[in-house]
Amino acid sequence: MALLRALLRTARMATHTSRLAAGLPTDDEVLLDAPDERLGPALVAAGGGEYGPAAKLLATTRDAAEWESRDRYAIRLAAFARSRDGWLRAWQAAAPHDPDALLVRAELAVRRGWESPARAELLRQVAPLVTAASEADPRDPVPWRIALDHARGTNAGHTEFEQLWGEAVRRSPHHYGCHVAALQYLSAAWYGSHRECFDFAERAAQDALPGSLVRALPVRAAFAYLTEGGGPAVPRRRLDTAADLAIEVSAAYPSGDPWPAEVRNLLTYVLITLDRWQDALDQLREIGPYATSFPWDRISDDPLGQFLELRDGIRLEVASGLPLGTRGPSGHPQGGRGGRRASGDH
Repeated sequence: MALLRALLRTARMATHTSRLAAGLPTDDEVLLDAPDERLGPALVAAGGGEYGPAAKLLATTRDAAEWESRDRYAIRLAAFARSRDGWLRAWQAAAPHDPDALLVRAELAVRRGWESPARAELLRQVAPLVTAASEADPRDPVPWRIALDHARGTNAGHTEFEQLWGEAVRRSPHHYGCHVAALQYLSAAWYGSHRECFDFAERAAQDALPGSLVRALPVRAAFAYLTEGGGPAVPRRRLDTAADLAIEVSAAYPSGDPWPAEVRNLLTYVLITLDRWQDALDQLREIGPYATSFPWDRISDDPLGQFLELRDGIRLEVASGLPLGTRGPSGHPQGGRGGRRASGDH
């Protein structure tokens, strides 16, 4: 019987795997951390030593209170400046009190501090930069997200962290980046536990607006639990519920939209770990060409290669579970989606 099962599995894989590529971009079309149409020109200009487009972009997000976009752009610009910071130094020299330059500088300083073996000491040294960014525009929640990341790295106690959290949510109650920073602090790997992490994420998701990425926060708690290990077990039902909620959030955005790409990549990782292969394949179609470094850089030094390899693996797993006579344009088994097991299996 074991040989028969192996032969049937091989036959199913051979029959269905190529057809399951329908709706997926080719490997050559997949991009890693591709910038959107607003950020792209700013990065190109920064590559040429010009800071003007970056300054204009961040000023626009600040004037329009586009805090989510502002946070993402500041992170990406700081990441670029880690290896090529001439444009940022020129910007700082020309406008030392510019709130946008101060924001990128603070983000860059904290990122560099996190990379240092003497992390806590170096982060304490750059605290004035974080303070300057927060004081430059009292409305802006993004410096407080940086402050939350900074506090985690300096071993800040719960009281101090709660004070920073209060400042962040007072400015933007549902800011995704601030919620992610708080979730990391509460994780079992840092200063909390898996229970605290899930409780926080589930409450935040319940309070968030429809379509908000904060509604997908529980899948980050699931990721932390599945990758950090240790501690009391989290019921499988809670992990599946987190994944289901993230699937709902993903469905609120168009396929191939770069905005929810990181959430979709993270969700795919969790679905793979839960052996929900059909749901993972569905998310690959939603991701389209937008692979993100996180979470694949947690398991490989080549996140794009890891993503592409797992795409093939997901198709093989789905194909091996399809009956030999199944036909369908998207690879779904006839009569159902085939992602989750019946509720009685949990």
